Amino acid sequence: MNCLIIDKVYAGIAEELGKSMNVKTAANLPSTKEQLLAEIADVDVLIMRVDPKIDKEILDAAKNLKVIGVCSVGLNHIDMEYAKEKGIQIFNAPGLNANAVAELTISKMLDISRGTMTANYDVKVKHEWDKYKFVGRELRGKTLGVMGFGRIGRRVGELGRAFGMNIVAYDPYLKPEDFEKENAVGMGVEELLKVSDFVSIHVPLTDETKNLFNAKSLEGMKDDAVVLNMSRGGIVNEKDMYEALKAGKIGGYATDVMENELAGSGLTGNDTFASPLFECDNFIVSPHIGAQSVDASKDIGLHIISKVKEAMGL
Repeated sequence: MNCLIIDKVYAGIAEELGKSMNVKTAANLPSTKEQLLAEIADVDVLIMRVDPKIDKEILDAAKNLKVIGVCSVGLNHIDMEYAKEKGIQIFNAPGLNANAVAELTISKMLDISRGTMTANYDVKVKHEWDKYKFVGRELRGKTLGVMGFGRIGRRVGELGRAFGMNIVAYDPYLKPEDFEKENAVGMGVEELLKVSDFVSIHVPLTDETKNLFNAKSLEGMKDDAVVLNMSRGGIVNEKDMYEALKAGKIGGYATDVMENELAGSGLTGNDTFASPLFECDNFIVSPHIGAQSVDASKDIGLHIISKVKEAMGL
């Protein structure tokens, strides 16, 4: 049996699976589509994260593929229906990065509320020391709206309560009592956007959620409200967000994802990209590092090892 690892994942995966199969780690991580096509023909187990997109062409080239272990939560980068037709089992790691993503969410909430990113730049790069330039606001007493109240959303709500925030949440799959158990108030999207000082996005990217945050929905929010997106690029219409930020119709946007982040080689080589949002002082961004903690990587890795061994009868 052959296993191919095409992204930077927990080192224990190669070590443990290597006891019962031939494990190869690709030369370039993550692999491009072309590199994967060249290597996948005799692969039984593929270990990856979210890049490249696993489409029909790749699945057809994978003559022996039986299992795909995805060391992340989302599966929108895989043609799930065609994989199922070919009898390929796919395992992801829902919930195991919840705390890492939730902590990053709170980190960005604090950074954008206190202007720490700009303050750091002023001191380190511009060599300016002007404490009067930065008058922030506290999280205490503010209303945090959580879009998607699964494992990550609930953890964000829990951390928000520790700061003295009032938690409201939207999730079409939950009952009122489900929100109450988490000391949150369930409500519809429009109402949540209207009352929230901070809105944290934790819904998957689907046809229904694509461009969910657009000119119309942003207009229904408070002028000083902050949107946080730790989910997927495409849920926020970046052109509309830019216009809202420039016009002062929204207080800020903090994100860990962008619409074009999988352009080229996945922004992992020497790729560069630009966005009008970069002009906005009240916009902060990181390169999809939500699950990038040593702790989450290990938890996810151990889970994937277990699922692969079970599927392969090891």
